[in-house]
Amino acid sequence: MAAPGPAAPSAKLLSRQAAVAWRRGVGGAVVFTNGIFDVLHRGHVALLLAARAEGDRLVVGLNSDASARRLKGPERPINRAEDRAFVLGALGCVDAVVLFDEDTPAELVAALQPDVLVKGADYGPGQIVGADVVEARGGRVVRVPLEPGYSTTRLIAKVRGDAA
Repeated sequence: MAAPGPAAPSAKLLSRQAAVAWRRGVGGAVVFTNGIFDVLHRGHVALLLAARAEGDRLVVGLNSDASARRLKGPERPINRAEDRAFVLGALGCVDAVVLFDEDTPAELVAALQPDVLVKGADYGPGQIVGADVVEARGGRVVRVPLEPGYSTTRLIAKVRGDAA
């Protein structure tokens, strides 16, 4: 009998309630990171791979469309939340994706109680939402160096002809 294949990308999209149950049921260190992940690029993938390397499971908090618009402006996101979640779910390093509608993932971090919280190094130690929750449980906060030259904003500008 063949080993089961990878989970379907859409199967990795969990409601907050389902994610909390999932988190309780998995063994090992659970890593959390979050973002909009609007137009997936090398920088995103590098961050996700680095995050996954910090533990046994990776859950990605994904800003909803309304949250992304509030943070990035009326022209964003380019891709709908369901599409962004599907693409993230297709990555082997991602175990679960959870949408959140708030401007920050504070409530989601509190609900999931991850063992490790990962953000890009563009966030200073005092700027990482949820760090207090993770550290209070004895967990770790990891800042990952960014891939130089990669950002969704820069990519969109390039496509529009605004940048080289």
